[in-house]
Amino acid sequence: MAKKYKFETLQVHAGQEKPDPATDARAVPIYQTSSYVFPSSKSAGDRFALTEPGNIYTRIMNPTWNVFEQRIAALEHGVAALATASGAAATTYAIQNITKAGDHIVSDFQIYGGTFNLFANTFTDMGVDTTFVDGSKAENFEKAIKPNTKAIFFETLGNPNSSVVDIEAVVKIAHKHGIPVIVDNTFATPYLLTPD
Repeated sequence: MAKKYKFETLQVHAGQEKPDPATDARAVPIYQTSSYVFPSSKSAGDRFALTEPGNIYTRIMNPTWNVFEQRIAALEHGVAALATASGAAATTYAIQNITKAGDHIVSDFQIYGGTFNLFANTFTDMGVDTTFVDGSKAENFEKAIKPNTKAIFFETLGNPNSSVVDIEAVVKIAHKHGIPVIVDNTFATPYLLTPD
């Protein structure tokens, strides 16, 4: 959005500054479709090659999700967002995007149980190891870094006890080592905290 809107306005309008072009609806329409029509064979080929913008298939894009993703990116001060079916899917995508078998991540141990199990079991089975640390001290993250560390992970408010990580200190450590930081902001939400 070109203007600097407040959080409340972004919640309602980011991603859909103008009414829906097909219906003039002010609220975002729900497009319940799986497939789209292409204006030509060339256009279809270009869209699948990702050289032409446009909808391809709902599993990868949908106009309703597109507005939602733009809205979340605006609220989180991000450049983009990706809607997933669950938080576990989002975490899995984030980790798998930057790791492969033989890699390592460092995570606070005060995280949601499902995420802990994902890191301790599922990713281990895929060859990605995790070192869990006490995130109350930023230096614990640095001590756990290995040459093959690809990410540092924590929650802004640890689940279940609302533990707090010194975000600035951990990010400074991670950037010193050229390691990206992945933050789960479920509890705080962007209304209370944007870890950008």
